[in-house]
Amino acid sequence: MFKNFWGSQEQQGQPTESWYPPSVVNSPSSSRPTTPGSNNLSRPTDRASSLSNVSPAEAAGIIAVLKDKSVDDLRKLLSDKDAYQNLLLSLEPVKTQNRVRDELRNETLQLARENVDKEPCIMELRNQCRIIRTTELATAQEKLHELERKKEDTLKFYSPSSLLVRLQDAMNKTDEESETLHRQLLDGGIDLPAFVQKYKKMRYTYHKRALIHLAAKTTVTG
Repeated sequence: MFKNFWGSQEQQGQPTESWYPPSVVNSPSSSRPTTPGSNNLSRPTDRASSLSNVSPAEAAGIIAVLKDKSVDDLRKLLSDKDAYQNLLLSLEPVKTQNRVRDELRNETLQLARENVDKEPCIMELRNQCRIIRTTELATAQEKLHELERKKEDTLKFYSPSSLLVRLQDAMNKTDEESETLHRQLLDGGIDLPAFVQKYKKMRYTYHKRALIHLAAKTTVTG
């Protein structure tokens, strides 16, 4: 059938006017159907397969649609753009592609509408964030800085070096108090039994602190 169709065209010498561009019609690789035995003609799918990836199943489906077409129908497909377009849109792969495209487009439009509907809520949240950043956040940061300062002061107060200094000050104070008590005894300001009791307690506290200071200093420096 294809051979008779193309043979009649060549015998007449006046090919049917095609809506394809001249570069496609006059191209050596332009689409012309062939039959077994016509070795000098290229298949209609040669050029299409060079432009897109068509699976064997899709190609078989297209051939199944075209093989039952009459010569007049095939000639009309070459010359009538509307007929070609209708055939193209009737193919199952094209229907599937168009359906997927429509679904994606509808989903995109739906997402766009939802985003537009959420715009007032987004603006409200932005305003709330701005208020929090300028008021509540500033107050929280100030409180945080105050707590950090207290933390630093506490760590400094209980640091080993600070404890050693305070322990040394307490030792010096106890030593001075015991010396003052001794002068009171020499001046007659206190009787001997009371002096012994107080002085013994002060010197015990002094030596206890001195031993703790020596042990702590050895640990820190060691």
